[in-house]
Amino acid sequence: MPLLSTIVWLPVIAAVVLAVFPRSAANAIKGTGLVVSLATFVISLGILPRFTDAPGFQLVELHPWIPQWGINYGLGVDGISLWLVLLTTLLTPVVLLAGWNSIKKHPKEYVISFLIMEAAMIGFFLATDLVLLYVFFELTLIPMYLVIGVWGGANRIYAAIKFFLFTMAGSLLMLLGIIYLGFSYVHQSPVGILSFAITDLYGVSLTPRVASLLFFAFSLAFAIKVPLFPLHTWLPDAHVEAPTGGSIILAGVMLKMGTYGFLRLVMPLFPDASHKYAHLLLTLSVIGIIYGALVAWVQPDMKKLVAYSSVSHLGFCVMGIFALTQTSIEGSILQMVNHGISTGALFLMVGVIYERRHTRLLADYGGLATAMPVYATLFVISMLSSVGLPGLNGFVGEFLILSGTFKTYPVYAVIAATGVILAAIYLLWLIQKVFYGPVTNEENTKVRDIAWNEIAAMVPLIIMMVWIGVYPNTFLKRMSPSVNELISVVKQEKQIHVMVTENGGGTLNREPSPRASGEKVAEGRMRGDASVNQQGGGR
Repeated sequence: MPLLSTIVWLPVIAAVVLAVFPRSAANAIKGTGLVVSLATFVISLGILPRFTDAPGFQLVELHPWIPQWGINYGLGVDGISLWLVLLTTLLTPVVLLAGWNSIKKHPKEYVISFLIMEAAMIGFFLATDLVLLYVFFELTLIPMYLVIGVWGGANRIYAAIKFFLFTMAGSLLMLLGIIYLGFSYVHQSPVGILSFAITDLYGVSLTPRVASLLFFAFSLAFAIKVPLFPLHTWLPDAHVEAPTGGSIILAGVMLKMGTYGFLRLVMPLFPDASHKYAHLLLTLSVIGIIYGALVAWVQPDMKKLVAYSSVSHLGFCVMGIFALTQTSIEGSILQMVNHGISTGALFLMVGVIYERRHTRLLADYGGLATAMPVYATLFVISMLSSVGLPGLNGFVGEFLILSGTFKTYPVYAVIAATGVILAAIYLLWLIQKVFYGPVTNEENTKVRDIAWNEIAAMVPLIIMMVWIGVYPNTFLKRMSPSVNELISVVKQEKQIHVMVTENGGGTLNREPSPRASGEKVAEGRMRGDASVNQQGGGR
Protein backbone atom coordinates (compact mmCIF):
# COMPACT_ATOMS: atom_id res chain seq x y z
CA MET A 1 0.00 0.00 0.00
CA PRO A 2 1.39 3.47 -0.86
CA LEU A 3 2.71 5.56 2.02
CA LEU A 4 -0.09 8.13 2.31
CA SER A 5 -2.85 5.54 2.02
CA THR A 6 -1.13 3.47 4.69
CA ILE A 7 -1.18 6.42 7.08
CA VAL A 8 -4.87 7.04 6.41
CA TRP A 9 -6.17 3.48 6.48
CA LEU A 10 -4.00 1.74 9.09
CA PRO A 11 -6.03 3.23 11.99
CA VAL A 12 -9.27 2.23 10.23
CA ILE A 13 -8.10 -1.37 9.77
CA ALA A 14 -7.08 -1.47 13.44
CA ALA A 15 -10.49 -0.10 14.47
CA VAL A 16 -12.24 -2.88 12.51
CA VAL A 17 -10.04 -5.50 14.16
CA LEU A 18 -10.65 -4.05 17.62
CA ALA A 19 -14.39 -4.23 17.02
CA VAL A 20 -14.25 -8.01 17.43
CA PHE A 21 -12.29 -7.87 20.70
CA PRO A 22 -14.33 -8.74 23.80
CA ARG A 23 -15.06 -5.76 26.02
CA SER A 24 -13.45 -7.53 28.96
CA ALA A 25 -10.02 -7.32 27.30
CA ALA A 26 -9.67 -3.63 28.17
CA ASN A 27 -5.87 -3.58 28.51
CA ALA A 28 -5.39 -5.51 25.27
CA ILE A 29 -7.67 -3.05 23.47
CA LYS A 30 -5.87 0.00 24.89
CA GLY A 31 -2.49 -1.57 24.15
CA THR A 32 -3.40 -2.42 20.57
CA GLY A 33 -4.77 1.05 19.95
CA LEU A 34 -1.63 2.64 21.38
CA VAL A 35 0.70 0.41 19.34
CA VAL A 36 -1.21 1.10 16.12
CA SER A 37 -1.23 4.86 16.73
CA LEU A 38 2.51 4.78 17.45
CA ALA A 39 3.07 2.75 14.29
CA THR A 40 1.05 5.30 12.31
CA PHE A 41 3.24 8.09 13.71
CA VAL A 42 6.45 6.24 12.85
CA ILE A 43 5.20 5.50 9.32
CA SER A 44 4.17 9.14 8.87
CA LEU A 45 7.74 10.18 9.62
CA GLY A 46 8.62 8.35 6.41
CA ILE A 47 7.19 11.34 4.53
CA LEU A 48 10.12 13.53 5.61
CA PRO A 49 12.99 11.81 3.75
CA ARG A 50 10.84 11.60 0.60
CA PHE A 51 9.66 15.19 0.80
CA THR A 52 11.51 17.67 -1.40
CA ASP A 53 11.69 21.41 -0.87
CA ALA A 54 9.48 22.14 -3.87
CA PRO A 55 5.95 23.50 -4.20
CA GLY A 56 2.99 21.38 -5.20
CA PHE A 57 1.62 18.06 -3.99
CA GLN A 58 4.11 15.26 -3.53
CA LEU A 59 3.82 11.49 -3.02
CA VAL A 60 0.65 11.78 -5.09
CA GLU A 61 -1.83 8.90 -5.22
CA LEU A 62 -4.65 9.10 -7.75
CA HIS A 63 -7.28 6.45 -8.47
CA PRO A 64 -10.79 6.67 -9.98
CA TRP A 65 -13.50 6.57 -7.33
CA ILE A 66 -16.71 7.69 -9.05
CA PRO A 67 -15.33 8.39 -12.54
CA GLN A 68 -18.66 9.23 -14.17
CA TRP A 69 -18.87 12.21 -11.79
CA GLY A 70 -15.20 13.13 -12.04
CA ILE A 71 -14.55 12.14 -8.42
CA ASN A 72 -11.20 10.53 -7.66
CA TYR A 73 -9.44 9.09 -4.65
CA GLY A 74 -6.58 11.55 -4.61
CA LEU A 75 -4.00 12.04 -1.87
CA GLY A 76 -0.96 14.29 -1.77
CA VAL A 77 1.13 16.25 0.70
CA ASP A 78 2.79 19.65 0.43
CA GLY A 79 4.48 22.09 2.77
CA ILE A 80 1.14 23.41 4.02
CA SER A 81 -0.29 20.04 5.06
CA LEU A 82 2.93 18.22 6.03
CA TRP A 83 3.24 19.37 9.63
CA LEU A 84 -0.48 19.13 10.31
CA VAL A 85 -0.43 15.47 9.29
CA LEU A 86 2.52 14.80 11.62
CA LEU A 87 0.80 16.75 14.41
CA THR A 88 -2.23 14.48 14.07
CA THR A 89 -0.19 11.29 14.19
CA LEU A 90 1.76 12.62 17.19
CA LEU A 91 -1.24 13.64 19.31
CA THR A 92 -3.27 10.46 18.82
CA PRO A 93 -0.90 8.18 20.81
CA VAL A 94 -0.55 10.99 23.36
CA VAL A 95 -4.34 10.92 23.85
CA LEU A 96 -4.53 7.14 24.16
CA LEU A 97 -1.60 7.07 26.58
CA ALA A 98 -3.02 9.87 28.72
CA GLY A 99 -6.36 8.05 29.06
CA TRP A 100 -4.85 4.67 29.92
CA ASN A 101 -5.92 4.75 33.59
CA SER A 102 -8.82 7.20 33.44
CA ILE A 103 -11.01 5.61 30.76
CA LYS A 104 -12.89 2.71 32.36
CA LYS A 105 -16.25 3.11 30.63
CA HIS A 106 -16.48 1.38 27.22
CA PRO A 107 -12.71 1.42 26.52
CA LYS A 108 -13.14 -0.46 23.22
CA GLU A 109 -15.47 2.12 21.76
CA TYR A 110 -13.25 4.92 23.08
CA VAL A 111 -10.15 3.63 21.31
CA ILE A 112 -12.06 2.89 18.09
CA SER A 113 -13.51 6.41 18.06
CA PHE A 114 -10.07 7.99 18.25
CA LEU A 115 -8.60 5.73 15.57
CA ILE A 116 -11.44 6.59 13.17
CA MET A 117 -11.05 10.25 14.03
CA GLU A 118 -7.32 10.11 13.36
CA ALA A 119 -7.87 8.55 9.94
CA ALA A 120 -10.50 11.16 9.00
CA MET A 121 -8.34 14.10 10.05
CA ILE A 122 -5.29 12.80 8.20
CA GLY A 123 -7.44 12.14 5.14
CA PHE A 124 -8.75 15.71 5.25
CA PHE A 125 -5.24 17.16 5.25
CA LEU A 126 -4.06 14.86 2.45
CA ALA A 127 -7.10 14.91 0.13
CA THR A 128 -6.53 16.49 -3.28
CA ASP A 129 -10.09 15.91 -4.49
CA LEU A 130 -12.68 18.31 -3.09
CA VAL A 131 -15.41 15.68 -2.66
CA LEU A 132 -13.01 13.34 -0.87
CA LEU A 133 -11.91 16.23 1.35
CA TYR A 134 -15.55 16.93 2.20
CA VAL A 135 -16.18 13.27 3.07
CA PHE A 136 -13.25 13.24 5.50
CA PHE A 137 -14.34 16.62 6.89
CA GLU A 138 -17.77 15.24 7.76
CA LEU A 139 -16.44 11.89 8.97
CA THR A 140 -14.69 13.59 11.90
CA LEU A 141 -18.05 14.66 13.32
CA ILE A 142 -19.35 11.20 14.24
CA PRO A 143 -16.50 9.96 16.49
CA MET A 144 -16.11 13.36 18.18
CA TYR A 145 -19.87 13.49 18.77
CA LEU A 146 -19.63 10.09 20.45
CA VAL A 147 -16.54 11.02 22.48
CA ILE A 148 -18.30 14.08 23.92
CA GLY A 149 -21.72 12.43 24.25
CA VAL A 150 -20.58 9.16 25.86
CA TRP A 151 -17.48 10.03 27.91
CA GLY A 152 -18.22 13.70 28.62
CA GLY A 153 -19.47 15.54 31.69
CA ALA A 154 -22.91 16.24 33.09
CA ASN A 155 -24.10 18.36 30.14
CA ARG A 156 -22.42 16.19 27.52
CA ILE A 157 -25.52 15.59 25.38
CA TYR A 158 -26.22 19.31 25.01
CA ALA A 159 -22.57 20.01 24.14
CA ALA A 160 -22.37 17.12 21.65
CA ILE A 161 -25.54 18.13 19.81
CA LYS A 162 -24.47 21.77 19.71
CA PHE A 163 -21.07 20.81 18.30
CA PHE A 164 -22.67 18.57 15.67
CA LEU A 165 -25.33 21.04 14.55
CA PHE A 166 -22.97 24.02 14.30
CA THR A 167 -20.47 22.12 12.16
CA MET A 168 -23.07 20.39 10.01
CA ALA A 169 -24.94 23.62 9.26
CA GLY A 170 -21.84 25.29 7.90
CA SER A 171 -20.58 22.32 5.92
CA LEU A 172 -23.88 21.80 4.06
CA LEU A 173 -23.51 25.20 2.43
CA MET A 174 -19.96 24.28 1.50
CA LEU A 175 -21.25 21.10 -0.17
CA LEU A 176 -23.51 23.17 -2.41
CA GLY A 177 -20.51 25.31 -3.28
CA ILE A 178 -18.44 22.25 -4.15
CA ILE A 179 -21.13 21.01 -6.54
CA TYR A 180 -21.39 24.43 -8.19
CA LEU A 181 -17.61 24.63 -8.70
CA GLY A 182 -17.48 21.15 -10.21
CA PHE A 183 -20.15 21.92 -12.80
CA SER A 184 -18.62 25.33 -13.51
CA TYR A 185 -15.41 23.54 -14.40
CA VAL A 186 -17.29 21.43 -16.98
CA HIS A 187 -18.38 24.53 -18.89
CA GLN A 188 -14.90 26.07 -18.83
CA SER A 189 -12.81 22.99 -19.52
CA PRO A 190 -11.74 22.72 -23.19
CA VAL A 191 -12.66 19.02 -23.19
CA GLY A 192 -15.87 19.43 -21.17
CA ILE A 193 -14.94 17.04 -18.38
CA LEU A 194 -16.22 17.07 -14.82
CA SER A 195 -13.54 17.35 -12.15
CA PHE A 196 -13.40 17.99 -8.44
CA ALA A 197 -9.61 18.01 -8.21
CA ILE A 198 -8.71 20.95 -6.00
CA THR A 199 -6.02 22.28 -8.31
CA ASP A 200 -8.35 22.02 -11.33
CA LEU A 201 -10.92 24.13 -9.53
CA TYR A 202 -8.32 26.80 -8.77
CA GLY A 203 -8.74 27.80 -12.41
CA VAL A 204 -12.51 28.22 -12.45
CA SER A 205 -13.63 31.75 -13.32
CA LEU A 206 -16.67 33.14 -11.54
CA THR A 207 -18.71 36.31 -11.66
CA PRO A 208 -17.98 38.62 -8.70
CA ARG A 209 -21.42 37.96 -7.20
CA VAL A 210 -21.10 34.17 -7.42
CA ALA A 211 -17.52 34.28 -6.11
CA SER A 212 -18.68 36.29 -3.10
CA LEU A 213 -21.51 33.86 -2.34
CA LEU A 214 -19.21 30.84 -2.61
CA PHE A 215 -16.56 32.61 -0.56
CA PHE A 216 -19.02 33.03 2.30
CA ALA A 217 -20.35 29.46 1.91
CA PHE A 218 -16.85 28.00 2.31
CA SER A 219 -15.75 30.58 4.88
CA LEU A 220 -18.75 29.89 7.10
CA ALA A 221 -17.90 26.18 7.28
CA PHE A 222 -14.29 26.85 8.20
CA ALA A 223 -14.99 29.84 10.45
CA ILE A 224 -17.25 27.61 12.56
CA LYS A 225 -14.55 24.98 12.70
CA VAL A 226 -11.78 27.39 13.79
CA PRO A 227 -13.95 28.79 15.53
CA LEU A 228 -13.90 32.46 14.58
CA PHE A 229 -15.78 35.07 16.60
CA PRO A 230 -18.83 35.22 16.81
CA LEU A 231 -19.26 31.57 15.74
CA HIS A 232 -17.27 30.26 18.70
CA THR A 233 -20.06 29.57 21.19
CA TRP A 234 -20.05 25.80 20.67
CA LEU A 235 -16.38 25.49 21.62
CA PRO A 236 -16.39 26.24 25.38
CA ASP A 237 -19.31 23.85 25.90
CA ALA A 238 -17.61 21.10 23.89
CA HIS A 239 -14.30 21.50 25.70
CA VAL A 240 -15.77 21.64 29.19
CA GLU A 241 -17.92 18.55 28.68
CA ALA A 242 -15.46 16.50 26.60
CA PRO A 243 -13.11 14.04 28.30
CA THR A 244 -9.44 15.01 28.39
CA GLY A 245 -8.61 13.09 25.21
CA GLY A 246 -11.47 14.72 23.35
CA SER A 247 -10.31 18.20 24.37
CA ILE A 248 -6.73 17.46 23.31
CA ILE A 249 -7.73 16.29 19.81
CA LEU A 250 -10.40 18.96 19.42
CA ALA A 251 -8.03 21.82 20.25
CA GLY A 252 -4.89 20.16 18.94
CA VAL A 253 -6.03 19.08 15.49
CA MET A 254 -9.72 19.48 14.71
CA LEU A 255 -9.76 23.27 15.00
CA LYS A 256 -6.86 23.39 12.54
CA MET A 257 -9.13 21.90 9.89
CA GLY A 258 -10.78 25.33 9.77
CA THR A 259 -7.59 27.33 9.32
CA TYR A 260 -6.27 24.77 6.83
CA GLY A 261 -9.52 25.10 4.86
CA PHE A 262 -8.97 28.85 4.53
CA LEU A 263 -5.47 28.24 3.19
CA ARG A 264 -6.17 25.28 0.92
CA LEU A 265 -9.57 26.28 -0.47
CA VAL A 266 -10.96 29.71 0.35
CA MET A 267 -8.06 31.93 -0.68
CA PRO A 268 -6.92 30.17 -3.89
CA LEU A 269 -10.46 29.37 -5.06
CA PHE A 270 -11.81 32.87 -4.46
CA PRO A 271 -8.83 35.25 -4.62
CA ASP A 272 -10.81 38.38 -5.54
CA ALA A 273 -13.35 37.79 -2.79
CA SER A 274 -10.52 37.02 -0.34
CA HIS A 275 -8.98 40.41 -1.07
CA LYS A 276 -12.35 42.13 -1.00
CA TYR A 277 -13.40 40.72 2.37
CA ALA A 278 -9.94 40.50 3.97
CA HIS A 279 -10.73 43.42 6.29
CA LEU A 280 -13.87 41.62 7.51
CA LEU A 281 -11.93 38.45 8.36
CA LEU A 282 -9.08 40.44 9.90
CA THR A 283 -11.52 42.42 12.03
CA LEU A 284 -13.26 39.28 13.28
CA SER A 285 -9.93 37.59 14.02
CA VAL A 286 -8.67 40.59 16.03
CA ILE A 287 -11.96 40.78 17.94
CA GLY A 288 -11.60 37.06 18.67
CA ILE A 289 -8.05 37.57 19.93
CA ILE A 290 -9.05 40.28 22.40
CA TYR A 291 -12.46 38.87 23.32
CA GLY A 292 -11.13 35.34 23.88
CA ALA A 293 -8.34 36.63 26.11
CA LEU A 294 -10.62 38.85 28.20
CA VAL A 295 -13.22 36.13 28.71
CA ALA A 296 -10.50 33.60 29.58
CA TRP A 297 -9.22 36.02 32.23
CA VAL A 298 -12.47 35.89 34.23
CA GLN A 299 -13.15 32.16 34.04
CA PRO A 300 -13.41 30.30 37.36
CA ASP A 301 -13.00 26.91 35.58
CA MET A 302 -9.52 25.89 34.38
CA LYS A 303 -10.78 24.02 31.36
CA LYS A 304 -13.05 26.82 30.20
CA LEU A 305 -10.13 29.24 30.61
CA VAL A 306 -7.98 27.14 28.28
CA ALA A 307 -10.94 26.78 25.89
CA TYR A 308 -11.35 30.55 25.52
CA SER A 309 -7.59 30.87 25.09
CA SER A 310 -8.03 28.76 21.93
CA VAL A 311 -10.46 31.34 20.54
CA SER A 312 -7.77 33.95 21.10
CA HIS A 313 -4.84 31.95 19.74
CA LEU A 314 -6.66 30.74 16.63
CA GLY A 315 -7.54 34.36 15.90
CA PHE A 316 -3.81 34.93 15.34
CA CYS A 317 -3.76 32.11 12.78
CA VAL A 318 -6.67 33.55 10.78
CA MET A 319 -5.15 37.02 10.91
CA GLY A 320 -1.84 35.72 9.56
CA ILE A 321 -3.60 33.94 6.70
CA PHE A 322 -5.53 36.97 5.47
CA ALA A 323 -2.57 39.31 5.87
CA LEU A 324 -1.29 37.37 2.82
CA THR A 325 2.44 37.79 3.30
CA GLN A 326 5.03 35.03 3.19
CA THR A 327 6.02 35.70 6.79
CA SER A 328 2.51 35.85 8.22
CA ILE A 329 1.28 32.70 6.47
CA GLU A 330 4.35 30.71 7.49
CA GLY A 331 3.84 31.98 11.04
CA SER A 332 0.18 30.98 10.87
CA ILE A 333 0.96 27.41 9.78
CA LEU A 334 3.64 27.11 12.45
CA GLN A 335 1.28 28.56 15.04
CA MET A 336 -1.32 25.92 14.15
CA VAL A 337 1.25 23.30 15.13
CA ASN A 338 2.33 25.30 18.19
CA HIS A 339 -1.23 25.67 19.42
CA GLY A 340 -1.85 21.96 18.98
CA ILE A 341 1.19 21.15 21.10
CA SER A 342 0.84 23.83 23.78
CA THR A 343 -2.93 23.80 24.26
CA GLY A 344 -3.01 20.02 23.95
CA ALA A 345 -0.49 19.90 26.81
CA LEU A 346 -2.56 22.33 28.90
CA PHE A 347 -5.71 20.26 28.46
CA LEU A 348 -3.72 17.16 29.37
CA MET A 349 -2.48 18.85 32.54
CA VAL A 350 -5.97 20.01 33.51
CA GLY A 351 -7.21 16.46 32.98
CA VAL A 352 -4.50 15.07 35.28
CA ILE A 353 -5.62 17.12 38.27
CA TYR A 354 -9.31 16.64 37.49
CA GLU A 355 -8.92 12.84 37.64
CA ARG A 356 -7.50 13.21 41.15
CA ARG A 357 -9.69 15.96 42.64
CA HIS A 358 -12.80 15.88 40.39
CA THR A 359 -12.95 19.65 40.27
CA ARG A 360 -11.59 22.23 37.87
CA LEU A 361 -12.53 25.34 39.87
CA LEU A 362 -9.59 27.61 40.60
CA ALA A 363 -11.04 28.36 44.02
CA ASP A 364 -10.54 24.72 45.04
CA TYR A 365 -6.78 24.88 44.57
CA GLY A 366 -3.76 26.70 45.92
CA GLY A 367 -0.25 25.66 46.95
CA LEU A 368 -0.39 22.61 44.69
CA ALA A 369 3.30 22.92 43.72
CA THR A 370 4.29 21.57 47.13
CA ALA A 371 2.31 18.36 46.77
CA MET A 372 2.89 17.85 43.03
CA PRO A 373 6.28 19.33 42.07
CA VAL A 374 6.74 17.35 38.82
CA TYR A 375 3.21 18.13 37.70
CA ALA A 376 3.69 21.80 38.52
CA THR A 377 6.92 21.95 36.49
CA LEU A 378 5.31 20.42 33.40
CA PHE A 379 2.26 22.68 33.74
CA VAL A 380 4.42 25.82 33.98
CA ILE A 381 6.45 24.83 30.89
CA SER A 382 3.22 24.30 28.94
CA MET A 383 1.91 27.65 30.16
CA LEU A 384 5.09 29.49 29.12
CA SER A 385 4.88 27.85 25.70
CA SER A 386 1.30 29.08 25.28
CA VAL A 387 2.23 32.58 26.48
CA GLY A 388 4.98 32.81 23.88
CA LEU A 389 8.16 32.86 25.98
CA PRO A 390 11.26 33.29 23.75
CA GLY A 391 12.99 29.94 23.41
CA LEU A 392 9.71 28.05 23.25
CA ASN A 393 7.47 27.41 20.24
CA GLY A 394 4.71 29.94 20.84
CA PHE A 395 7.05 32.91 20.52
CA VAL A 396 8.16 32.05 16.99
CA GLY A 397 4.67 31.67 15.57
CA GLU A 398 3.26 34.82 17.14
CA PHE A 399 6.32 36.88 16.17
CA LEU A 400 6.08 35.81 12.52
CA ILE A 401 2.35 36.46 12.36
CA LEU A 402 2.59 39.91 13.93
CA SER A 403 5.64 41.00 11.93
CA GLY A 404 4.17 39.69 8.66
CA THR A 405 0.80 41.31 9.32
CA PHE A 406 2.46 44.61 10.21
CA LYS A 407 3.81 44.86 6.65
CA THR A 408 0.33 45.03 5.12
CA TYR A 409 -2.08 45.80 7.97
CA PRO A 410 -0.13 47.56 10.75
CA VAL A 411 -3.22 48.67 12.71
CA TYR A 412 -4.50 45.11 13.04
CA ALA A 413 -1.05 43.89 14.10
CA VAL A 414 -0.74 46.53 16.83
CA ILE A 415 -4.19 45.79 18.24
CA ALA A 416 -3.61 42.02 18.10
CA ALA A 417 -0.33 42.40 19.96
CA THR A 418 -2.32 43.32 23.08
CA GLY A 419 -3.65 39.76 22.97
CA VAL A 420 -0.14 38.51 23.75
CA ILE A 421 -0.06 40.67 26.89
CA LEU A 422 -3.51 39.50 27.94
CA ALA A 423 -2.48 35.85 27.44
CA ALA A 424 0.41 36.36 29.84
CA ILE A 425 -1.97 37.90 32.38
CA TYR A 426 -4.63 35.16 32.44
CA LEU A 427 -2.21 32.24 32.22
CA LEU A 428 0.12 33.58 34.92
CA TRP A 429 -2.97 34.24 37.03
CA LEU A 430 -3.98 30.60 36.51
CA ILE A 431 -0.56 29.38 37.67
CA GLN A 432 -0.56 31.65 40.71
CA LYS A 433 -4.05 30.57 41.80
CA VAL A 434 -3.44 26.83 41.39
CA PHE A 435 0.16 26.25 42.39
CA TYR A 436 1.31 29.02 44.70
CA GLY A 437 0.19 30.70 47.87
CA PRO A 438 -1.11 28.86 50.94
CA VAL A 439 -2.79 25.47 50.70
CA THR A 440 -6.47 26.38 50.95
CA ASN A 441 -7.82 22.84 50.92
CA GLU A 442 -6.39 19.97 52.94
CA GLU A 443 -7.26 17.51 50.16
CA ASN A 444 -4.59 19.15 48.00
CA THR A 445 -1.86 17.97 50.35
CA LYS A 446 -2.78 14.32 49.72
CA VAL A 447 -2.91 14.40 45.92
CA ARG A 448 -0.42 12.04 44.26
CA ASP A 449 1.94 13.48 41.70
CA ILE A 450 1.74 12.86 37.96
CA ALA A 451 1.74 9.18 36.87
CA TRP A 452 4.10 7.38 34.46
CA ASN A 453 1.68 7.31 31.53
CA GLU A 454 0.93 11.01 31.91
CA ILE A 455 4.64 11.86 31.96
CA ALA A 456 5.16 9.68 28.88
CA ALA A 457 2.38 11.58 27.12
CA MET A 458 3.91 14.95 28.04
CA VAL A 459 7.54 14.24 27.12
CA PRO A 460 7.14 14.41 23.31
CA LEU A 461 5.12 17.62 23.64
CA ILE A 462 7.81 19.26 25.79
CA ILE A 463 10.48 18.19 23.30
CA MET A 464 8.54 19.76 20.43
CA MET A 465 8.01 23.00 22.38
CA VAL A 466 11.76 23.41 22.81
CA TRP A 467 12.69 22.16 19.33
CA ILE A 468 10.40 24.58 17.49
CA GLY A 469 11.37 27.42 19.83
CA VAL A 470 15.11 26.91 19.39
CA TYR A 471 15.32 25.79 15.76
CA PRO A 472 12.11 26.68 13.89
CA ASN A 473 13.82 26.52 10.50
CA THR A 474 13.44 22.74 10.63
CA PHE A 475 9.76 23.37 9.99
CA LEU A 476 9.77 26.67 8.11
CA LYS A 477 12.08 25.57 5.29
CA ARG A 478 9.71 22.73 4.33
CA MET A 479 6.67 24.99 4.10
CA SER A 480 8.25 28.05 2.41
CA PRO A 481 8.04 26.87 -1.24
CA SER A 482 4.39 25.86 -0.90
CA VAL A 483 3.49 29.11 0.85
CA ASN A 484 5.24 31.11 -1.86
CA GLU A 485 3.31 29.15 -4.49
CA LEU A 486 0.03 29.74 -2.66
CA ILE A 487 0.63 33.49 -2.59
CA SER A 488 1.48 33.50 -6.29
CA VAL A 489 -1.70 31.56 -7.08
CA VAL A 490 -3.86 34.01 -5.15
CA LYS A 491 -2.19 37.10 -6.57
CA GLN A 492 -2.03 35.81 -10.15
CA GLU A 493 -5.63 34.67 -10.05
CA LYS A 494 -6.60 38.14 -8.86
CA GLN A 495 -4.91 39.69 -11.88
CA ILE A 496 -6.28 37.29 -14.49
CA HIS A 497 -8.57 38.94 -16.99
CA VAL A 498 -11.84 37.00 -17.09
CA MET A 499 -14.30 37.32 -19.97
CA VAL A 500 -17.65 36.66 -18.28
CA THR A 501 -20.64 35.68 -20.38
CA GLU A 502 -24.21 36.59 -19.62
CA ASN A 503 -25.04 33.14 -18.28
CA GLY A 504 -22.25 33.29 -15.68
CA GLY A 505 -19.71 31.26 -17.63
CA GLY A 506 -16.28 32.51 -18.57
CA THR A 507 -13.16 31.90 -20.55
CA LEU A 508 -9.76 31.89 -18.97
CA ASN A 509 -7.27 34.28 -20.51
CA ARG A 510 -4.03 32.86 -19.17
CA GLU A 511 -0.88 30.99 -20.07
CA PRO A 512 0.01 27.72 -18.39
CA SER A 513 2.83 28.12 -15.91
CA PRO A 514 5.02 25.10 -15.15
CA ARG A 515 6.02 24.34 -11.60
CA ALA A 516 8.12 21.87 -9.69
CA SER A 517 6.19 18.87 -8.49
CA GLY A 518 6.13 15.52 -6.77
CA GLU A 519 5.17 12.33 -8.52
CA LYS A 520 3.89 13.10 -12.06
CA VAL A 521 2.32 16.43 -11.09
CA ALA A 522 0.81 17.96 -14.19
CA GLU A 523 2.39 21.18 -15.41
CA GLY A 524 0.41 24.29 -14.72
CA ARG A 525 -2.16 22.53 -12.48
CA MET A 526 -1.30 24.46 -9.33
CA ARG A 527 -1.81 27.75 -11.10
CA GLY A 528 -5.21 26.62 -12.35
CA ASP A 529 -4.50 25.80 -16.01
CA ALA A 530 -7.91 24.57 -17.10
CA SER A 531 -6.52 22.76 -20.11
CA VAL A 532 -4.87 20.05 -18.02
CA ASN A 533 -6.79 16.84 -18.46
CA GLN A 534 -8.01 14.53 -15.75
CA GLN A 535 -5.17 12.09 -16.08
CA GLY A 536 -2.58 14.53 -14.74
CA GLY A 537 -1.09 14.12 -11.29
CA GLY A 538 -0.65 16.70 -8.61
CA ARG A 539 -4.10 16.52 -7.15
